Amino acid sequence: MSVATRRITRTPGVEKRVAELDWQRIAGDLDAHGCAVVPALLAPGECKSVEALYATENLFRSRVMMAHHGYGRGEYKYFAYPLPTHVAALREALYTPLARIVNAWNTKMKIEIRYPDNHSDFLARCHRAGQRRPTPLILKYETGDYNCLHQDLYGEHVFPLQVAFLLSAPERDFTGGEFVLTEQRPRMQSRAEVVPLAQGDGVIFPVHHRPVQGTRGIYRVNMRHGVSRLRSGHRHTLGIIFHDAK
Repeated sequence: MSVATRRITRTPGVEKRVAELDWQRIAGDLDAHGCAVVPALLAPGECKSVEALYATENLFRSRVMMAHHGYGRGEYKYFAYPLPTHVAALREALYTPLARIVNAWNTKMKIEIRYPDNHSDFLARCHRAGQRRPTPLILKYETGDYNCLHQDLYGEHVFPLQVAFLLSAPERDFTGGEFVLTEQRPRMQSRAEVVPLAQGDGVIFPVHHRPVQGTRGIYRVNMRHGVSRLRSGHRHTLGIIFHDAK
């Protein structure tokens, strides 16, 4: 299955940049901390181009006002197919190395599900189950906005990792608005992780759970993510979710 894409201005070599990342370090950070930062994967011009897409209504399938659903404050829009070229390229290039990580995780957690090497094969699995709506999105926050802790599941088939890219520049475009993860371990108090990001950085993190080594072996911890209150300005984020929605 192939999905057509729309073109936007971008710096060549996104696929090459993803391939050259230190994936051993990324896997180690995910194991140790539950997230991994990828510094400056997007150039400032790329961030500006992706952020500008938010004003083009026909690129998106739906708009969600968070306050209407109790999700927080702010808004986001899900892209429609075909995805913009740069968004599609990021989604496809990031999927393959992340699939290796989550297959290793599932082995540790004794989960039988395995993910194919190619994203198109995984999307075909989603589509056969009726999950056909694309999930990459842009989130927009203004002063006072925030995103409650949540999980992006959308259906039976869930790819266990996702990526968020900060398109705006902290201190210049906004203050506050930190990316936050929480980790709930069995019979223990929850742990919070605040992840500092610069413009163009990506953060890789679990959709719903991850393996943790305990004294008696591997166990699963439940993960949620959100964004703290924006103190001033505006903040845009690109979210790359690898499974489609019902």
